[in-house]
Amino acid sequence: MRTIDLIVLGILKKESLSAYDIQKLIEYRKISQWVKVSTPTIYKKMLQLEKQGYVKSTMKKNGKMPEKAVYSLTKKGKTEFEKLMLGIAARPINIFLDLNAVILNLDSLSFADQKACIGIIEANVNKMKVKLKEDIADSKDSDEIPETGKAVMLQQLLLVEAIEKWIMGMKKGF
Repeated sequence: MRTIDLIVLGILKKESLSAYDIQKLIEYRKISQWVKVSTPTIYKKMLQLEKQGYVKSTMKKNGKMPEKAVYSLTKKGKTEFEKLMLGIAARPINIFLDLNAVILNLDSLSFADQKACIGIIEANVNKMKVKLKEDIADSKDSDEIPETGKAVMLQQLLLVEAIEKWIMGMKKGF
């Protein structure tokens, strides 16, 4: 998946890290909320990127901890990062939401089940909105979260608010 390549190469463009540290950074920055990326995916991706020559690994030992591979971007990796940035930015914007599969099939449910399903979606959207607002408030005073990360959180909040408007429209139809 090219998006994951871009995320990993972008992280490594800033600093050399182990696959574990990359995964922790992805979790900390909440990237997995908007891009499907799992821990096994990161480890597999690192091996794939190394095989392609985009990253190189160096075995490092820290104290009594076991040796671990620390990855750094190669010149070829920097070129690929820039190619991906421009290539993905030039594509038409597609917003893929698992929620859309549910919306497409709502009319296959009974009226009562449609209302229940909308209620479940509404509860999840409300939880997500509260969490996003907390994260945005916490990030205002944080230097650890880059401005681009803060921008993604704001974009996600705007998307949640758009889904809230859709829910209100659906409820009026009931």
